[in-house]
Amino acid sequence: MRASASRMDTARRARIATVIGCVYIAFVFVQSLFFKFTGSVETDFIFSTLDGWAAELTGIAGLFAPGGIFSAHVIGSAELVASILLLAGLVLRKPLVLGLGALASMGVMTGAITFHLFTPLGVEILGDGGLLFAMACLVWLAALGILIINRGEILAVLRR
Repeated sequence: MRASASRMDTARRARIATVIGCVYIAFVFVQSLFFKFTGSVETDFIFSTLDGWAAELTGIAGLFAPGGIFSAHVIGSAELVASILLLAGLVLRKPLVLGLGALASMGVMTGAITFHLFTPLGVEILGDGGLLFAMACLVWLAALGILIINRGEILAVLRR
């Protein structure tokens, strides 16, 4: 009886941690949509800085510009899709959908973290004290946590 209760307790904690991670990621992504789709000062700064860097590095201008393959609208759309996958996987209890949402979140945030660290963009954006960078790191860690916590269920679905 005690072992069964302990397993149930562990499963409950795993579910709570998964819910918290999914809600946190979706909150961060969804609230950032306003900025990405309205051309806020921060968004314009980030994407114009990256576009200038990419043009200098590759000779290809416009990669991060409006209409570019890595524009704010494209990145915002990827964040929205990741949020939908996470929340749908959570609500419908579909581990594979949840896993895809977590992987998409990690993919987008791996890009964000990389660009903060290895381009002229830097960690601090317009005096934010590194807040956007810290949020990207926390989203990445939350997505990794979701994958780790739910790896058994995700792998079981993939094996079928």
